[in-house]
Amino acid sequence: MAPISTPQTPFGRVLTAMVTPFTANGTLDLEGAQLLARHLVDAGNDGLIVNGTTGESPTTSNAEKEALVRAVVEAVGDRAHIVAGVGTNDTRHSIELAEAAERAGAHGLLTVTPYYNKPPQEGLLRHFTAVADSTGLPVMLYDIPGRSGVPINTETLMRLAEHPRIVANKDAKGDLGRASWVIARSDLAWYSGDDMLNLPLLSVGAIGFVSVVSHVVTPELRALVDAYTAGDVHKATEIHQKLLPVFTGMFRTQGVITCKAALALQGLPGGPLRLPLVELSPEETAQLKIDLAAGGVQIS
Repeated sequence: MAPISTPQTPFGRVLTAMVTPFTANGTLDLEGAQLLARHLVDAGNDGLIVNGTTGESPTTSNAEKEALVRAVVEAVGDRAHIVAGVGTNDTRHSIELAEAAERAGAHGLLTVTPYYNKPPQEGLLRHFTAVADSTGLPVMLYDIPGRSGVPINTETLMRLAEHPRIVANKDAKGDLGRASWVIARSDLAWYSGDDMLNLPLLSVGAIGFVSVVSHVVTPELRALVDAYTAGDVHKATEIHQKLLPVFTGMFRTQGVITCKAALALQGLPGGPLRLPLVELSPEETAQLKIDLAAGGVQIS
């Protein structure tokens, strides 16, 4: 049974966009994934995103994606919302992934703006609607024009919010004005998808985070959102400022790369990356250690 949710917080408040652990020879590490999932939920996550971009979804097969969802649901599905990434730039493929995620026990779907083919807004509307119509699961949109090449325009978000199963948006657009407009005029639950903007987005009505840095600072992010929702903005700001070195360090290069390096420093499962992603250099690892330590993260 999925954890309790409300229309205001359909997937909780703190979710980690979880990496996909691989073994030393590059195969899927399901035991490592379950161990990492338990660690993250124990640390304070309400939910986990699996098979997202941080989970190296472009380089995992359909079968691997379904197996990962099953494993993570088995490990923590009674304690956390398991949201499966199903976004591709092929609507038929996304529907196949959505149906497989539902069969595997996912509690929700994350669907990113189709990338590279740069569809018009009408194409986005039809794509997201088709995915939402394909299962009975609630859907979180993922608006990240820096990667997809196309934003979900305000008017399109408003129309998508009318769909009964499109309940949330992961915002990595970096536009507080547009976010404010949609939050004020729709029922979409708004999640920050950019760790540096977690606190600013709370200030305009976001309800939580889909985070990468939460691999290493979930308790701090939990304390931040709890302080803010309790009205202690000063404490939330203090936590935000303390975490600035971590936000910076974890995105000096591609986030999956630094995230797996940080997990290795803490002795947690992550394993190697699949090409075209590559490991940090020794110099980059040394800088990451400095950044994490400056933000109070304990490392081996």
